[in-house]
Amino acid sequence: MNRVPLPTLERLATYLRYLNELESREMETISSAAMEEATGINAAQFRKDLSYFGEFGKPGIGYNIAELKQRIAEILKTEHEQPVILVGAGNLGSALVGYNGLRRHNFNIVAAFDNNYNKIGRQLWDLEILDVNDLKTANESLGAKIAIVAVPAPAAQKVVDMLVEAGVKVILNFAPTAIRAPKGVVVRNVCFIQELTVLSYYLD
Repeated sequence: MNRVPLPTLERLATYLRYLNELESREMETISSAAMEEATGINAAQFRKDLSYFGEFGKPGIGYNIAELKQRIAEILKTEHEQPVILVGAGNLGSALVGYNGLRRHNFNIVAAFDNNYNKIGRQLWDLEILDVNDLKTANESLGAKIAIVAVPAPAAQKVVDMLVEAGVKVILNFAPTAIRAPKGVVVRNVCFIQELTVLSYYLD
């Protein structure tokens, strides 16, 4: 798995999202050309991405949507529900907990943590906001390996350190700052300002 390029994994996630949509329309097969038309990803690239993981599809027939969706989900480890911890119960955190799309893709935010005593104990949608200092103890029963960090930049590194200590292996970081994680823990950074800045370049 380590030899698989990151862009390939990103494209697999795109394919999976589209296959979910096709399955909801009760479609049975799709060709690589149709996948290119739908996603904008070259058909040859689509076939190359799949080739990292074995043989897929049948010449002249294409790909069985249900089977391809299942295999990609297994590759990305989303064939079963993945529990997710959220740290940061502000506006962004609230929006994430309330977003039903996460569960449709087998990600379930099972706990929300914060350090603000005015928030701890209150409801955030269907979750009670927990004290971030109880994170490690809580995760002993939750067993979450995925976490979302939605805290202010100055608090992000401390939160990541706590998550690592609690057994989290992958982290989606929304805090606008660089954070460090030990070997074996993967961090993906999401920065809205950076994305908007890049898009701004394309303006006339």
